[in-house]
Amino acid sequence: MAFPNTPIYLVVSAILLGSNLAWFTSNSNSLAQSPNNPGVFSPESPPPNQDLLPSQRRQQESQIRASDFRVTALETDATGDLWVGSWLGLTRLNPKTGDIISRVSIPNYTIDSLARDRVGSIWVGTYEGLLKVDPKTNQLTNYNYSLPSNRVLSLLVDNRGYLWVGSDRGLALISPEQGFKISTIQELPGISANALTLDAQGTMWVGTLQGLVRVDTANSRVIGRIRNLPGGIVQTMTLDSDGKLWVGTPSSLLVIDPQSQDILRSVTPLQGRNVTSVSFAEGGIVWVGTKSGLLKVRANNGTLLAEIPNLPSSHILALAPNTADKVWIGTSEGLAWLSLSTGRVNHHLAFVE
Repeated sequence: MAFPNTPIYLVVSAILLGSNLAWFTSNSNSLAQSPNNPGVFSPESPPPNQDLLPSQRRQQESQIRASDFRVTALETDATGDLWVGSWLGLTRLNPKTGDIISRVSIPNYTIDSLARDRVGSIWVGTYEGLLKVDPKTNQLTNYNYSLPSNRVLSLLVDNRGYLWVGSDRGLALISPEQGFKISTIQELPGISANALTLDAQGTMWVGTLQGLVRVDTANSRVIGRIRNLPGGIVQTMTLDSDGKLWVGTPSSLLVIDPQSQDILRSVTPLQGRNVTSVSFAEGGIVWVGTKSGLLKVRANNGTLLAEIPNLPSSHILALAPNTADKVWIGTSEGLAWLSLSTGRVNHHLAFVE
C-alpha cells in the first residue's frame, strides 16, 4: 500500500486503526457471548478495575483536588467520643477504634472551632455563623445571632456556662441554655479573636492580631492588654497546671504569667517556628503543632523529646491528646493519630486524600 506525499505519523495511525478494527471484528462474537462466559465482557459491561480513559482520569483527579481535607477542630463529648470538625463537615468517631459513629450534615463546610457546653451540646463555629448539635439525636440548630462577624474563629465556655464566640471582628457572649445573645465586644483591641482561654481566676484571655487582650467575663469589659509579643499575632493559647499562659505566635511559643503579665520565657525548640496549636498531656508533656511539624516537649524545661514523622501534612491545625491512649492530630491534609503505646502514626483514611 502506498501513501504518496503523506506524513509518516498519519501512515502509522492508519495502520494501527485498521488493525484495531480487524481485532474488534474478529472478536465481536466472543464479546457477545459474555452472559454465558464470566471470563468475557460485553461492551456494555466493562471489566472490573478497568483503567479510566485519560479524560475520565483528569475529571476524577480534579474532583479530588477540589475537596479540602483540612481538619481544623477536635472536641471530646461526655461519652468520650471524638468530634472532628473539618472542611468536609462534622464527624463523630469512636477514638478507641477510629470507627465513624455518625456524620452531621451542615450547611457550610468551613468549620474552624468546636466547643462542648455544660449540657453536652456541641457548638460549631463556621465561616457562615454558629451552629449547635445535640449529640443524642444529631439534630442541628442554626443560630442567626447578630454576631460582630459570621466568620467564627474560636469558642469558649466560661465558668458560668456561658459561651464566648470569637470572630474576625470581635466577641459575642451567648447563653446556651436560654438561647439568646447577652452582649458583644465589637471594638476589640487587635480586632480578631483568634484564640480564647480562661486563667485560674476565671478571667478570659483573647489572642488577637496584635497580642493578648484580657476580658472581665462578668461585665464583658476589656481590662488589660499585652502588646509587642515576638511574632505579634496570637494563633493559639492554653493554660498549664501552674496557671501560666502558653501562647503560640508565627515565630515562637511563649510562657506568660497572667498576673504580672510578664513573658517568663520563650521555649527554645520553638524559637523561629510558626506555632499553630498547643495542648497539654499527662506527665508534664506539652504537644506543640506548627506549620512544619508536631513536637513533643517537656513542659518544665522546654526539652524537645520528639518530632513526630509520617503525618498527612506537617501543617498541624488541631490536637486532642489523652484521648483513648492516643494523640489525635488534625492537619491541613487530613486526620491522624499517634498511638502512645506503640509510638506509631496512623492516618484516618476517611479524612485523607
